[in-house]
Amino acid sequence: MKYSTKQIIVITALIIILSTIVNAQDMDKVTIVTTELSSSIFMLEGRGGNIAFCKGDDGLFMIDDQFTGLTDKIKEAIGTGNIGIVNFLINTHWHSDHTGGNEDWANLGSIIVAHKNVRKRLSEKQLIKFFNNEVEPSPADALPILTFSDEVIFYYNDEEIIVKHFAHAHTDGDAVIHFPNSNVVHMGDIYFSGAFPFIDISSGGSIEGVINAIEQILPTLNDSTKIIPGHGKLSNKSEMAEHLKMLKSVKAEVKSLVDKGESEDEILKENPALKFAYKWETGFIKANQFTKFVYQSLKN
Repeated sequence: MKYSTKQIIVITALIIILSTIVNAQDMDKVTIVTTELSSSIFMLEGRGGNIAFCKGDDGLFMIDDQFTGLTDKIKEAIGTGNIGIVNFLINTHWHSDHTGGNEDWANLGSIIVAHKNVRKRLSEKQLIKFFNNEVEPSPADALPILTFSDEVIFYYNDEEIIVKHFAHAHTDGDAVIHFPNSNVVHMGDIYFSGAFPFIDISSGGSIEGVINAIEQILPTLNDSTKIIPGHGKLSNKSEMAEHLKMLKSVKAEVKSLVDKGESEDEILKENPALKFAYKWETGFIKANQFTKFVYQSLKN
């Protein structure tokens, strides 16, 4: 059956409208769960990347904002009606499950802060090759208005909040946020708790960068540190150290096969990550996909 140009436009419009309605209904079902980590730091779990917020006499400071359509639920969870606006909003990287609410929060008065590569990627059309997903540029109001290259420190709510960039890890714009006074750290998607991580090679990510970031961060933590992962349950130093061992083991085995001249298909057939599947194949990334990330990273 052939369709006219007018019919195709109408059908496309209907698909967009229906998908918008379905997405809105889907977000209505999301429940935001809040966990108190200290007297001033809280973790929020909903749909998308884990959120952290810090509250005190200076106001509200938030890390990530999940998908568009969840802003009202997040506002209710953090109690902005009683405290006021979120003064500072940090994006740990550019993916929409961490930045989808940016425009809403900016319009409410939040100052959005991120690594300079986050603003660049949000400003331009992107392709996440793993999902074969083209992402349109974000609206101007959704863009960070304050960016940094290496590190920025906030002195806020009696906290020294250290926001540090780690190059070419999950993406090329990752930030880790450390609250030394409360002994809490938000890892963004550099760390997937209890799961194989997604490494966005097409956005400048690499296995070397993920390993390097975790190796640098671990010595700054102690056994009581509460670790907020980008995805997954609240974690601790020993769990992240075990995660690091898995990453290094898979990388070493894949590198050995690459050095022997084996092709991508041959390495995927051997699948060095498979022996860790019993423990780490709990998220949306499977063992063979993680092996592929490592291979592509090493070849790049």
